[in-house]
Formats: sequence, structure tokens, C-alpha cells
Amino acid sequence: MSAYWRVTEVRVVDDHAVWVRFKDGLEGVVRFLPGFFRGVFSHLSDPAKFRQVTVVGGAVTWPGELDLAPDAMHEEIKQRGGEWVVDR
Repeated sequence: MSAYWRVTEVRVVDDHAVWVRFKDGLEGVVRFLPGFFRGVFSHLSDPAKFRQVTVVGGAVTWPGELDLAPDAMHEEIKQRGGEWVVDR
């Protein structure tokens, strides 16, 4: 049985924001500020590359096996009322 915090759907809603839905039905938006786009994530500052997001194994993932921890994302969205702003 997979964990309740697994992402089941992701959709780009802005150049640097995604909407996500989790297995337990929780939904929310994750907004990425410029500080996020450093190191291995630097190329995602290009909106065309950012839009290549998908769900792989229950995690928000971009090409190159870049992903976000779904359990941490679930907790932040839940605690922050549906929106998490990430600055790294």
C-alpha cells in the first residue's frame, strides 16, 4: 500500500509554480522563488524546462531525475493552508 503523501497529479500553473494532488486528496500549489533555481535545479529557471514536470513514483519530477520529497511537500502544503513557497 502506498503512502498517503504520494503525489498523484501535477500541473504547471505559472512559469514557476505547480499544483499538486496527493493520494489522500490534499491539493495545493508550490511556488518556486528565484533562490530555488541554483545548483542542479538552475536549468529549471527556464519556463520551458520547468514545464517538463511529471509524476514519477509518487514524486514531482523533472528530467534528469530531479525531484522533490513528496512527504515534505505534503506536510508544508498542509501546514501552510494549501500553498508552499520554496526559496531553497
